[in-house]
Amino acid sequence: MSFEWPVRVYYEDTDAGGIVYYANYLKFCERARTEWLRSLGVEQDTWLQKGVGFVVRKAELDLRAPARFNDELTVTCEVERLRKASIEFSQNIYNATGELLCRARIVAACVDIIAVKTKAIPSSIIEVIRGAS
Repeated sequence: MSFEWPVRVYYEDTDAGGIVYYANYLKFCERARTEWLRSLGVEQDTWLQKGVGFVVRKAELDLRAPARFNDELTVTCEVERLRKASIEFSQNIYNATGELLCRARIVAACVDIIAVKTKAIPSSIIEVIRGAS
């Protein structure tokens, strides 16, 4: 099941030509993943207080067409693979006409933020994610 999150392109997201700077697509994807978790009742700040966080381990972007200043975008988020200590996401970014602008593949690892080591995703989060699929 794909989650969708709207994003507006601000001037700060663009380069001198008014086109979205490539690294900002990663920020748009991050926002969508955060809101997806929030929609499932998983608040990252609560887990951070318990020493559990998610960090991007791998990111791959395929930029197809440019987004521009003031565009309204839709960012999707879909779990491709749920592993013991990581989640692989497929994410797409579309403009208001439905044109695909960017494909992203993101791997987020669960970590113990104090020890800075990979750890198993808490079972309560796994259950919520599986229930949403």
